[in-house]
Amino acid sequence: MSTILLIEDNEMNRDMLSRRLERRGYRILTAESGELGISLAHLEAPDLILMDITLPEIDGWEATRRLKADKRTQHIPIIALTACVLTSDKEKAFEIGCVDYDTKPVDFARLTEKIGTILEDR
Repeated sequence: MSTILLIEDNEMNRDMLSRRLERRGYRILTAESGELGISLAHLEAPDLILMDITLPEIDGWEATRRLKADKRTQHIPIIALTACVLTSDKEKAFEIGCVDYDTKPVDFARLTEKIGTILEDR
């Protein structure tokens, strides 16, 4: 069973995604802030991270930079999740080390296809 760390500050989004991914057979860890997400990534070494970009304390961009700069977590694939649909945001996600980018509201079928492909490639 693959473990996914969902870093999302919106409780409704976090609960909805967690439940739907668990039904798909994934073990889900959740964090409501970038700082907590980084700590959980260090402790649990998830197989994949879903990273909201707009987070309290430190945003998803900075949390991703820190995870990718750390030898303990740099190998973990990260998918950026954001309501921003600007091309520059998508480019920035790839520049800082995300393996993919998806927009909110989440198209669950598309997201799970991306997750499956990334985890199969590992």
